[in-house]
Amino acid sequence: MDLRRRLVGLLGLLLGALLAVTALVQLVSLRTDIEAEVAASARLVDVLAAAGSMQPGNAAALEARLARAGLRHLRIRTARQPAAAAAPHPLLAWLGLALPDSAEQQIRIGNQVLFVAPNPRSEITERLGDTVQIWNTLLFFFGTSLLLTWWCADRALAPVRELEASLRRLARGEPDPALPAFALREFGRVARAIEALAAALRTARAAQRALARQLITLQEDERRALARELHDDMGQTLTALNVTATHLSRNAARLSPDAVAECAADLRRDLRSCKEQLRTMLKALRPHGLHASGLAQTLHELVQGWRGRHTEIAFLLDLPKTMPEPGDAVALAIYRVVQEALTNAVRHSGARHCTVRLMPGASTLALEVLDDGCGLPTGAGWHGGLLGMRERVSMAGGELHALPNPSGGLRLYALFPLDAVAAPVLANSAEVLP
Repeated sequence: MDLRRRLVGLLGLLLGALLAVTALVQLVSLRTDIEAEVAASARLVDVLAAAGSMQPGNAAALEARLARAGLRHLRIRTARQPAAAAAPHPLLAWLGLALPDSAEQQIRIGNQVLFVAPNPRSEITERLGDTVQIWNTLLFFFGTSLLLTWWCADRALAPVRELEASLRRLARGEPDPALPAFALREFGRVARAIEALAAALRTARAAQRALARQLITLQEDERRALARELHDDMGQTLTALNVTATHLSRNAARLSPDAVAECAADLRRDLRSCKEQLRTMLKALRPHGLHASGLAQTLHELVQGWRGRHTEIAFLLDLPKTMPEPGDAVALAIYRVVQEALTNAVRHSGARHCTVRLMPGASTLALEVLDDGCGLPTGAGWHGGLLGMRERVSMAGGELHALPNPSGGLRLYALFPLDAVAAPVLANSAEVLP
């Protein structure tokens, strides 16, 4: 049911019942007024009839009957009763009205002489009572209408408290919003939106946990690889340096100049080897010179390195002639995305061609990596390396999209923001690395 229809229907029903009660009260009041008017008219006729049938000596009996009659709108007295001026009603002065000239009229009925004058006080009192009754009815109707409106709104909006409680549960990290079934369509739509939000939050939290596990795993793998390289490569080189230096220190007095020169040559060779090993490890941790002016060269070295290892894939590096100057965070994000994308293309895609392209805009820098491989599996979402790339691009303020390549394969498209003022840096144009 629609919320508006429910509110209008409920309010209409309750206000209709209230109107019926008010009408019933007014009908009862009307009945009472009619009975009073009819009774007063009957008493007046009875007094007039009695006055016409009484003898002149029965004035006392007529006066007693007049006192008991309780006449309305008229004041009647006999000749023996003194004339009394009618006191003005206080409401007349408040309303700015004055009593009309109400001189008594002498009427002979049978053997009796009666003095009749209008009595507006009873009419004023009657109208005042009716007005007060109407005001009381309106006040009751107004107050009851407010209470009914508040009750209807409170009852109709009660599901809001359930929605608020479900949002609090989601904020506390609970996976299930635990929403009941709502009869109203509006709250049903909100409930479905909250359930969709809960599902998205569960997916995001699961992806966050997976990314955290992946980062920890990668960190431990890098530490193991670094420890292995330090132990196997650099450790052996340092051991050879130590052996050569120890041999020189112990036999310096007995060695010939040629032997000392040969030992010095061994030391230089081992030091160069140690330097190359250290440079390789540092490059794996963070490429040297990765900044605005060095991004093009660093990407060139990265693609060139894959060319040397996998000649079955033709790599194309397409850079603009004038490179904008991205920040360090954007430059690092571009390098890592290209690094991960090329790794995935070589290991999983089965592609024959792979293109890396940078496209500068007025205030953006777009990165595109295309291959003609198998593409993403059907139903595959953001996980593993793709999830890591998206998070890295997001941290640099950009957006990453994984799209199907029109010619087959996968198209990774990342868009990064640039500063309003960017110094152009010259770079090589399209360079084909077969």
